[in-house]
Amino acid sequence: MLTMALQQLEHADEHMQECIDNCLEAAQVCEWCADACAGEGEGMARCIRLCRDVADVASLHARFMARNSGYHRELGELCADICEECAEECAQHDHDHCQACAEILPECAESCREMASA
Repeated sequence: MLTMALQQLEHADEHMQECIDNCLEAAQVCEWCADACAGEGEGMARCIRLCRDVADVASLHARFMARNSGYHRELGELCADICEECAEECAQHDHDHCQACAEILPECAESCREMASA
């Protein structure tokens, strides 16, 4: 269903569609990770904050691209920066949810940088 909706975005080329998908996936995995980290005890505050930042910025970036906002490139740079920082933090933790973030976020960061420089 999402792919069909994206095909109707006349301004969205293949790269933008991929970036929207990556941002939505990043937002989902980070929401999961932040929620799961809240139950892990002490020492997870930074991970939770970064995951919440990614979830918010990545979903906003996806919406900006979908509506062809003139600001999506600037937001793409910010999204890439936060994704990279969050991936580094999550990579330090052995939890499945953290490792999922560490795996998914670099791809989102890469596609956001590509969109920002397009």
